[in-house]
Amino acid sequence: MNEKILALLQSELPDIDFNTDAELVSDGILDSLSITTIIAALTMEFGITIPYEDIVEENFNSVDALAAMVRRLM
Repeated sequence: MNEKILALLQSELPDIDFNTDAELVSDGILDSLSITTIIAALTMEFGITIPYEDIVEENFNSVDALAAMVRRLM
């Protein structure tokens, strides 16, 4: 799952290094437009709906966090 999400993120947002040890949101790597792009990509790829209450920093800070959220919503 993590590899699939990483590949999807790299194709949608190629200018962002998702392999970094930084926290993607907390460290300012992702902005609101990037997060919107990620939400749309995950929705299309996995057929999930990400509820408003799940659009929080913790769920978008890393590929692992994104994968955990996707698994939970599937």
